Amino acid sequence: MLRIVLFLATNMAILILLGIVMSIFGIDSRSTSGLLVIAAMFGMGGSLLSLAMSKWIAKKSTGAKVIENPSNQTEQWLYDTVRRMAEKAEIGMPEVAIYNSADMNAFATGMKKNAALVAVSTGLLQNMAKDEIEAVLAHEITHVACGDMVTLSLIQGVLNTFVIFLSRIAANIIDNFLSSDEEGGGLGFFGYMAVTIVLEIVLGLFASIIVMWFSRKREFTADKGAAYLTNKEKMVSALQRLQAHHEPSHLPDQVAAFGIRPKEGGLASFFRSHPPIEDRIAALQKL
Repeated sequence: MLRIVLFLATNMAILILLGIVMSIFGIDSRSTSGLLVIAAMFGMGGSLLSLAMSKWIAKKSTGAKVIENPSNQTEQWLYDTVRRMAEKAEIGMPEVAIYNSADMNAFATGMKKNAALVAVSTGLLQNMAKDEIEAVLAHEITHVACGDMVTLSLIQGVLNTFVIFLSRIAANIIDNFLSSDEEGGGLGFFGYMAVTIVLEIVLGLFASIIVMWFSRKREFTADKGAAYLTNKEKMVSALQRLQAHHEPSHLPDQVAAFGIRPKEGGLASFFRSHPPIEDRIAALQKL
């Protein structure tokens, strides 16, 4: 319920801010080109801003502690393993962090592949063998090397742009249609806001399907990259360990798409960021 309230409040704020920006720059809200420019500013701008802040958000939301000077053997091994994987993948050394969670998980994030963040949970370190952790780290390094975070943000930005643009174009059409009837009332400001929000929700669902489809495809690629950086047996073993561990992922939404373990939930498989683990294992065994 809180998410719905926040979503509606955010949309209302965007509508009001759009109106202010259009007024300042003298842009006609019914001008297709002007509306597209503003939609791109908000759609792409918001997505790129989130990407730029992704490492900071990830650290704050998970409480991850970056390893600057390894203080024990586990931290030293983790740091050295990430460095070895990064060198093999030909990327800059990422920041390496550990966050406190019983959930067996890891994630990668960052705006640049040569300045990324790779973090693992204490639960993963405690419950996986070193070979399995190595494969998980290789999976995350592959996400970084392939620029998956940037690509996903760009796709999300483009889709956000068209969600904002098309919802307002459709609302304008409805408003014009109602204004042309005998009553001539139109939607009015609050009616226009309500119609726009409903249309954004509907279009946003379709946009989410596309984003999640891309995310699922990249998981197979990251698994394949992990098999290359280590070997497929290690990656299969890591996935089997995750499969046997029935606790759901508790990663924050901002980084869940690039966690090793799927975040449970969603209305259907179309809205899940990860394919089923058994499908990932089957794909690896075919390599």
